[in-house]
Amino acid sequence: MHLENDITAVRDNHRFDEASLERYLRDHMPNFRGPLTVQQFVGGQSNPTFLLETPDARFVMRKKPPGTLLPSAHQVEREYRIIKALAATDVPVPSAHLLCEDAGIIGTAFFVMDFVEGRVMRDPIMPDSSPHERAACYDSMNDVLARLHKVDFRAVGLGDYGRPQAYVARQLARWTKQYEASKLDEIPEMDRLIDWLNRHIPTADETTIAHGDYRMENLIFHPVEPRVVAVLDWELSTLGHPLSDLAWAMRSYHCPPGIDGVLSFQGIDLQALGIPSEQEFLAAYCRRVRRASMPELTFFVAFSFFRGAAIAQGIAMRAKLGNASGPDAALRGAKARQTAELGWAVAQRTSKS
Repeated sequence: MHLENDITAVRDNHRFDEASLERYLRDHMPNFRGPLTVQQFVGGQSNPTFLLETPDARFVMRKKPPGTLLPSAHQVEREYRIIKALAATDVPVPSAHLLCEDAGIIGTAFFVMDFVEGRVMRDPIMPDSSPHERAACYDSMNDVLARLHKVDFRAVGLGDYGRPQAYVARQLARWTKQYEASKLDEIPEMDRLIDWLNRHIPTADETTIAHGDYRMENLIFHPVEPRVVAVLDWELSTLGHPLSDLAWAMRSYHCPPGIDGVLSFQGIDLQALGIPSEQEFLAAYCRRVRRASMPELTFFVAFSFFRGAAIAQGIAMRAKLGNASGPDAALRGAKARQTAELGWAVAQRTSKS
């Protein structure tokens, strides 16, 4: 899907003072010239995203949602910082122009970056593509993830972007807290999964930049070529374990049909479609980062479904509060229980193996 087909009028619960935004951009962004037209991107469940058009250019604005927010969530300030830092690397990101932390301008903090022409693959099966194009797109997705994990985060000014130790323990604590803060119903499997993960934290610690939500839908592919031209949605990024990103990107291989936000590869002839098998995707990543093995990957698969359940529960709470970014938030949030059950099933299989 081309990005131009993914926009709509600004939804009523996300309206803001567009004239105030235009005045601010005219005063703070070099070469900005109005008049300004604002539309909203359909996708996204966290930070609402808008297309800003002028007679000369198109930009994208990411802002915090209105209303009551969960602690430490929606950190557009961090998104802006990492996009600016990665501009000097071979990880493709949009050019970021400015960050405004003054809530008096449009009601919340926001940042503005370039609009990148290209395609967003909402469906990882890529039904309109040939097997050759699918294979090339998945290989580019794999390559960009490896590039990210090879970035020297200290050299690009991100040495304090997160603590370089105990990522898993800290993430478990953070997402458990977020889950408890947004819990609407009791989910026994989530409680069991949290306990299991805390008792099986891998002893080997590694630190790279971790995107936090690396998947095909958060990539922009070239308009006609099968390659990634921009990585989006850095809200959950931090310094962390690279296998957390890898497991998150590979959930389709482990997920049965029906888990919201993740297309299942089960029952699909991946070879005929040109999509790599799990083993092929893993081998390509290991080759690129020069990694011999990853015995802890299954733990991170269970960990990924724990995070997914916590995120889904947060979306459900935002839907209840009326400040969710996506129109399907209530439906997505209802999947928290199913996602937690899947994570617990993975954990049980790991314990028995």
